[in-house]
Amino acid sequence: MKELLGIKQLSANEIYEILDFAEDMKKLILKREKCSFLRGRRVTTLFYENSTRTRTSFELAAENVGAYVNSLDVSTSSVQKGESLIDTGKTLDALSSDIVVIRHSKSGAPLFLSKNISAAVVNAGDGANEHPTQALLDFFTMRQHFGRIEGLKVAIIGDVKHSRVARSNLWGLKTLGAEVVFCGPKTLLPLDMGSLCTVTTDPVAAVYDADVVMGLRIQLERQKQGMFPSLKEYNAMWGISEKLLSYAKPDAIVLHPGPVNRGVEINSDVLNGEKSFVNTQVTNGLAVRMAVLSLIGKELG
Repeated sequence: MKELLGIKQLSANEIYEILDFAEDMKKLILKREKCSFLRGRRVTTLFYENSTRTRTSFELAAENVGAYVNSLDVSTSSVQKGESLIDTGKTLDALSSDIVVIRHSKSGAPLFLSKNISAAVVNAGDGANEHPTQALLDFFTMRQHFGRIEGLKVAIIGDVKHSRVARSNLWGLKTLGAEVVFCGPKTLLPLDMGSLCTVTTDPVAAVYDADVVMGLRIQLERQKQGMFPSLKEYNAMWGISEKLLSYAKPDAIVLHPGPVNRGVEINSDVLNGEKSFVNTQVTNGLAVRMAVLSLIGKELG
């Protein structure tokens, strides 16, 4: 794997190669050990959008596999003076960056960057397009719990229309043989996904017999845009509650990419309950990102 721009172009074998490698990385994390797959290499994080989990996870992952880590603070960089993405990338090339991890508000920015610099590019989220490592850590969490992904029913509830997490999960889960259901207010559902998965506004139908129930963050500006009446009404209809989970399978798990709006996408009793794997996802994200960086490092020679 020379870089990671999205899930859509990965085969099932390529996804499982990452997940298998992540199994070994998680063992190291639990033993608080590190490895040296990227010894002597430089990883630069380039985040044009705010992030806590993804950015910190990538930086720790790079350190854990032996890389030098450079975190470019876009808010204080020459980007604020009008420097273009290409020129920023070429500067990072000149500073001997081997891998650039980028998050950008524009869909396609990681692909555009990869075509214009020598360093390998990893997509840490681009617009409403993809968030590949988030999907991979979701798959990893599912497989660790159920022992498989093929045949699982995954209900994804929330602002699907604007969610890069939902899209990456859809591409990967379909490739791996899982069933996907999108659910939310009609105004927050995509119009172009009906041929690829079930799309419904009915949360009970979505969750019925589901193995995995995934909440998506409601971006509060959507309410200001009139896409749903109020946060209270959203929670009453589509919030993940114990009552809603009663329609899922008894061993169903709850996932969320974070940050969570408590009492909106997920009720606190569910988030703090035994079905919640939200914190487990964070640990698994570190393992997956260690695996991704290490596999790219192998290709660097």
